[in-house]
Amino acid sequence: MSEYSIEFKNLVKKFGESTVLNDVSFGIHKDKITTVLGFSGAGKTTLMKHILGLTMPTSGDVTVLGTTINQIDELALREFRRNFGMVFQYAALFDFLTSFENVAFPLREFTKMTEEEIKVKVMGLLKSVGISEEAAFKLPSELSGGMRKRVGLARGLALDPHIMLYDEPTSGLDPITTHMVYDLMKSTHYDNIEHGFTSVIISHDIHATLKYSDYIVFMEQGRVVEHLDVETFKKSENPVIRRFLEL
Repeated sequence: MSEYSIEFKNLVKKFGESTVLNDVSFGIHKDKITTVLGFSGAGKTTLMKHILGLTMPTSGDVTVLGTTINQIDELALREFRRNFGMVFQYAALFDFLTSFENVAFPLREFTKMTEEEIKVKVMGLLKSVGISEEAAFKLPSELSGGMRKRVGLARGLALDPHIMLYDEPTSGLDPITTHMVYDLMKSTHYDNIEHGFTSVIISHDIHATLKYSDYIVFMEQGRVVEHLDVETFKKSENPVIRRFLEL
C-alpha cells in the first residue's frame, strides 16, 4: 500500500491563459499533519479544491485514499467526499443554526441516524472540542472567534473522516487563540490516528506551522518548491524559503 493518503501526479490547472498549478507532483503522508505554505497566489487553495474534487485538473491526476478522483463520476464523488472533514476560513458556520444544529447538519444529510443517536453524537463532539452544553444551543453570532472554530472542527469530525482539511484555520484570530486552535487541531489528529487520520492545513502562519506540523509543502507560483519534514525545512537554504521564514 502507498505511504500517502493523497498523491498528485503531474497536476496542471489552467484558467484561460493563466496557469495556477504547474506540473505538481508529490504525496501527503498518511497519519501525519502536513501544512501547505506559500505567499498569496501560490496556488494553495486551488490545490485543496483538487483534493475535494471541487476543481478538476487540466491535466494530471489526483489520487486520494487509492481513488483517482478526477476519473470518477459526480455521484461517486459526492459519496467519496464523506471521507473528508473540512474546517473553513472563519469557520463558515450557518449563522441561522445553533452550534448543535451546525454539527448535526451533516449527520442528518448523509446518515440514517435517529434523532436520539444524533443528539448523543453531537453533544459528544462538542464536548470533545471544549464547547459547553450551554454554548451548544447558541448561535454563531453569540460565540467568540475561537469558539466558532471549535464548532467548525466538531462539524468537520461529524462523519468520522479519514482526512481533515483546514483552510487558513486561524485567520482573524489573536495569537493566544491561534495557538489554542492549533493545540486543538493537533490533539484531534492524534485522538483519531488509530483509525487512520491525515490532516492537511493551508496556511500562511509560518510560526504556528513549524510548531505543529510534521511536514511542510512550500509553493510558489503554482509549483512545489520544497516538500520536507519540519526540521529539515527549518534548515532550508532556498532563498525564497529563507525570506518566508524570516518574516
